[in-house]
Amino acid sequence: MTDDERPEGTRTFRASSGPVVMIISGLLAAFLLGDAVVRAGWGQMLLLAPWVLLTLWVVYEVSSVSLVRVDADGALVQNMLRRTSFGWTRVRDIDMRWQLVFSLDDGTDVTCYGGPARSRPVRRPSRDDMEVKMPAGVRELTGIRDRWEAAGGAADAPIRRTWDGSALIVLGVLVLWAAAAVVIANL
Repeated sequence: MTDDERPEGTRTFRASSGPVVMIISGLLAAFLLGDAVVRAGWGQMLLLAPWVLLTLWVVYEVSSVSLVRVDADGALVQNMLRRTSFGWTRVRDIDMRWQLVFSLDDGTDVTCYGGPARSRPVRRPSRDDMEVKMPAGVRELTGIRDRWEAAGGAADAPIRRTWDGSALIVLGVLVLWAAAAVVIANL
């Protein structure tokens, strides 16, 4: 879930289910394409491949890409194809609704799809276990808030919103391949 546990390092938060979903989806896509080669040959597989790969691309974007990366200077939030980076001085508040939410000084809220999320309530401790455990999402929120409060005025990077260019290029190639497959199939 995190890359670096040191408070001075960069921490990256991702959904823990993303790699599992991608492995299962990748294996299913490989099976489908392999089955197409065995049953119909390489030519037909190349006509079917863009549709399977487009589906795999969507699964990748939904399950694996979203993340939150925080360091001493600020944060980077990637929600599927959209990236937002900002310095800590641009943050008005950090809250945990269902996901982590940064309220920025330009009046916008950035909801983090891949970051820490509200978890189920912790079970009540038994008589033998009197230690109350804090949910992981609350611990991570506290760590992010501590970085925000410790940053001071030095971390004043502007708010930048960009698109994930490499993912859009892959999408464009797959769409062109799918269009070519439709044209070739209809000849």
